[in-house]
Amino acid sequence: MKKVAFLTSGGDCQALNAAMRGVAKTLYHHYGKDVEIYGIIDGYKGLMYGEWKKMKSKDFSGILTVGGTILGTSRQPFKNMRDPDPDGNDKVKLMKDNYKKLGLDCLVVLGGNGSQKTANLLSEEGLNVIHLPKTIDNDIWGTDMTFGFHSAVEIATSAIDCIHTTAASHGRVFIVEVMGHKVGWLTLYAGIAGGADIILIPELPYDMKKVIKALKDRNKEGKDFSILAVAEGAISKEDAKLSKKERKAKQAANPYPSVSYEIGAIIEKEMGQEVRITVPGHTQRGGSPCPYDRVLSSRLGAAAGQLIIDKEYGYMVSLTNGEIVNVPLSEVAGKLKGVDIDSSIITEVQNMGISLGI
Repeated sequence: MKKVAFLTSGGDCQALNAAMRGVAKTLYHHYGKDVEIYGIIDGYKGLMYGEWKKMKSKDFSGILTVGGTILGTSRQPFKNMRDPDPDGNDKVKLMKDNYKKLGLDCLVVLGGNGSQKTANLLSEEGLNVIHLPKTIDNDIWGTDMTFGFHSAVEIATSAIDCIHTTAASHGRVFIVEVMGHKVGWLTLYAGIAGGADIILIPELPYDMKKVIKALKDRNKEGKDFSILAVAEGAISKEDAKLSKKERKAKQAANPYPSVSYEIGAIIEKEMGQEVRITVPGHTQRGGSPCPYDRVLSSRLGAAAGQLIIDKEYGYMVSLTNGEIVNVPLSEVAGKLKGVDIDSSIITEVQNMGISLGI
């Protein structure tokens, strides 16, 4: 009897259920009744404290289009994984013991960067682990695309689309703050797709003088409204020069709830033009996965299922140049994939006259 467990960890996103479905359908197709699948409840916390349920094939029916995760999730920071829990227990030992208690042949982890690092840790501890790359940020090293990303792009783009008519009607400057603390993939894609006039991402510290100039140039062209797509992790050139400690101290004293409000206040002062801030927030993680993500997650899930059948463990299943490939977890864990500022997409954005604030 083959025994496999699924675990979803970290922030939720679209197509988590679709990915689990892909794995399950592959295993049921190959093993029939000779496979048992367990769902770990609420991520690594469930693995630590023995919270799981035995799944049935019908549990994976009708979930292709369902957002979120049917197993629940939680955040268990990797940096604290070696710290004892509140009762003094070794967290890693707890997870290993429950893995063995279930008699698992493999643990399938669906998660982002932090979840991936813990998956690699468990792999190094001798457990059979496979990782599936999910995140709306598309920031996982070793894969061209993560599932959840394109669904979030559609939602963020829709928000920018809806802003266009009201911005044009009132002649205002609108800032749409898009998720992405460390990388700007989501903001960049949504900004392009939504027709933003200015796109600010963490990888390219912005110069407010350049932002103001771009707005004034639009006004001179007779365009009395502008839309900025701003990543929540966007940072000014001045702040980028600060140490982490200095930056945290400045943020703690900052009267603005986020970078978009600070940028908006400067624009109002310099331009004398009304500015409105829109924050789609967690709507970008919600709803049904788009068709692209349904296909991608299904492919990744099917490939993960095949790895289990072949008894190949310690891999992340990846999309590379349109093909699904297996990448050793040890080679990618802990690496962040940001927007390459020397890539052609940056040049193409600038060629269209979209300001990047640089």
